[in-house]
Amino acid sequence: MIEFLGQYPAFWTLFYGLAFFIALSVIVFIHEQGHFQVGRWCGVKAEVFAVGFGREIFGFTDKYGTRWKFCLLPLGGYVKFEGDANAASKPDFNAAAIHSPTSFPGAAIWKRMLIVFAGPAANFLTALLIFWVAFAFIGTKYLEPVATEIMPNSAAAKAGLQIGDRILAVDGETIIGFEDVQKAVFLRAGEPLELRLERAGQVLTTMITPDVHEKPDNFGGVVRIGLLGVKHVPTADEPKTRYHSVSESLSESFNQSWFIVKNTVKFVGKLFTGGQSLKQIGGPISIAKGAGDTAASSPMAFALFLGFMSISIGLINLFPVPMLDGGHLVFYAIEALRGKPLGQQAQEWGYRIGLTFVALLMMVGLFNDSGRLINHFFGT
Repeated sequence: MIEFLGQYPAFWTLFYGLAFFIALSVIVFIHEQGHFQVGRWCGVKAEVFAVGFGREIFGFTDKYGTRWKFCLLPLGGYVKFEGDANAASKPDFNAAAIHSPTSFPGAAIWKRMLIVFAGPAANFLTALLIFWVAFAFIGTKYLEPVATEIMPNSAAAKAGLQIGDRILAVDGETIIGFEDVQKAVFLRAGEPLELRLERAGQVLTTMITPDVHEKPDNFGGVVRIGLLGVKHVPTADEPKTRYHSVSESLSESFNQSWFIVKNTVKFVGKLFTGGQSLKQIGGPISIAKGAGDTAASSPMAFALFLGFMSISIGLINLFPVPMLDGGHLVFYAIEALRGKPLGQQAQEWGYRIGLTFVALLMMVGLFNDSGRLINHFFGT
């Protein structure tokens, strides 16, 4: 299908734009619904529930006085509670807002923390549900974790791996399929790992350090990953399908979610230490390409993409940056310890710093997207 779309640029743009809109709208709606629903349970009035930003295209007001509106720019959304000064939930510092029994600033600290955390929690729960359904009703395809080729001068060759070796575990992580090997070393380039394998009926243990490899991302950019230098050529009966029970599927969905969380945190850490390049940060065009590629591939691939994006957005929102949910939680934790909130000026500066950080991150993503787009259409 991707090849077909590539022959018709207008269809390509429409399809990828629609996939992007559906993916982002669904994930953001779920995130904001978490804030909204818990806020209602806590007695806090939501004045606005917006999908997108900018001018309202259409909307309605419910019996509780909440304005539900769909806006021109489908790049996010927000819930504005009573007492919020803006869409980023910056508090209105006037006395009426603070002391109103239905306002967000007037709610108890534990209620505010619960409402803020509910957004990312909704994203995590949604991803768990998506993965659980996928594992329980569709199963997972895998290739045998057996080496059929060892690349010369690779990490595997230097560690003494041989053709026919079956990889059992990487740094304590049990290996079921060959894809698990790739996942285990993906962000471990240059890090010594313990490899457990089976050779001619004997279990052996050795140390291996994945090579650093820059891989094209098919859109003009590169990703820096770890490679062992082991290949597996599928046999006639591969890939195989592993079916899971309901309980196994739940366990697998937690494992998949934890894998995404762990590697996202590791990736962000490496951005600050220089282990990963800022060029790998993507913006809306990268998200649109991911959404379009997976939607064109299969409904299953698109669903898994939604799960990945849902966890990513939930996790990023928990980073301790003012303006994001994590920044709000830090402010409330400080308030709980001090017995009173931070002063207006301190919070103002916090939100300015947070806004600057988020804006710079978006600019980096847009800059990288622009370079990838130019290189995709005009590069050689």
